[in-house]
Amino acid sequence: MTQARTQLIDKFGRKVSYLRMSVTDRCDFRCVYCMDEEMTFVPRDQILTFEEMHLVAEVFVDLGVSKIRLSGGEPLIRGNVLSLCESMGALDGLDELVMTTNGSQLPRLAPGLKAAGLKRLNISLDTLNPAKFKDLTRVGDINKVLAGIDAACEAGFEKIKLNAVVLKGRNDTEVVDLVEYAICKGIDISFIEEMPLGAITEHNREEVFCSSDEIKTMLEMHWTLKPVQQGKASDGPSQYYTLSGACIPEGTTTRVGFISPHSHNFCGDCNRVRVTAEGRLLLCLGNEHSVDLREGLRRYPGDKERLKTTIIQAMDLKPERHEFDHSNTPDIVRFMNMTGG
Repeated sequence: MTQARTQLIDKFGRKVSYLRMSVTDRCDFRCVYCMDEEMTFVPRDQILTFEEMHLVAEVFVDLGVSKIRLSGGEPLIRGNVLSLCESMGALDGLDELVMTTNGSQLPRLAPGLKAAGLKRLNISLDTLNPAKFKDLTRVGDINKVLAGIDAACEAGFEKIKLNAVVLKGRNDTEVVDLVEYAICKGIDISFIEEMPLGAITEHNREEVFCSSDEIKTMLEMHWTLKPVQQGKASDGPSQYYTLSGACIPEGTTTRVGFISPHSHNFCGDCNRVRVTAEGRLLLCLGNEHSVDLREGLRRYPGDKERLKTTIIQAMDLKPERHEFDHSNTPDIVRFMNMTGG
C-alpha cells in the first residue's frame, strides 16, 4: 500500500506538483539566448549521478509531485540517459515523465524514450530557415532537428509540442510559418518570451523583445484564436488557444500556447521547482533562492528521510514572484542551460 504523501505547499499556499530536473548543463548547440559561445561547464564529478537523480525524483514523488520534466542543457547527450528514463518512468505515483530537448538526438533515441516510459516531448524549434537556425544555435543543423521531430511523431508519444523563443529582427517574421508547420505535423506549439538569464553579448534584450501579445496579433491576421480553459495544474505556464479559419484542415487539433514571464506574469499559479544538474534545488526561475541537495546526498547517501525534510523546509524559501526585466545586465547571472529548462 502506498503511504500517504506529504504535500509540498509554500508559504503563499501554492502546491508544488511539478519538478523540472536537469540531466546535464552541457549541450550540442549554443543558442544565443541560452548560453555563451564559449561556456565553462560544471565539472563532471559535481554533476549528480543517475542514482542520486533517481533518489531525488523518488522523494519528490513521495511528497506529491505528479509530473517530472527532464531537461538540460540537452538531456539526450548524456550517456545512457535511457536508463534514467526507465527508472524514473517506473516510479509509483508519478503520472507523467516528460522531456524538453533540442531534438538533435531524437532520430536515434525517440523509440527508446517512448519505450522507457516518456509520455510527452517538448522540442525547441525557433526557425525553419537553415541559415537562421545555424545563426541562432551557432552550431546546429536544422535537418537533424526536423528528422528528430519526424522520429518523435512516428514513435507515438502522447503529446509533442514545439517551443519557439521569438526575437525581433531575428525570427519574428516566422511565427506564422512555425504554426503552419505545427499544424502539418499535428502537434502543438508554444511561443516563449525570452528569459533574461545570464549576461549575453549576442543581442540587446530590450531591443529584440517580442511580447506574446505582439505574436498573437500576427497570428490573428491569419486565424481566429480561441482560449482553451486550462486543465490540470501540471500543464505549466502556457496559455493555450485553438485555431479556426478557412485555411485550417478539418480535424486539426494543434493548439498555440504563449509563455509570458514578462507581459503576463504567471507566478500566482506557480506549481513547480527545479533541480539543477549539480543538485541545487531552485525555488524560482527568476530568483536565486536555492538549497544544495548534493551536499546531503553525498554526506548521507540513501537517506530519504533527511532529503525529504530538506525539501519540505526549502518550500519556505520559495519567493512570491520573479521580477524580470529586459536589461542586458540581469540580476540572475546563471545562464538558461545551467537552470534546467
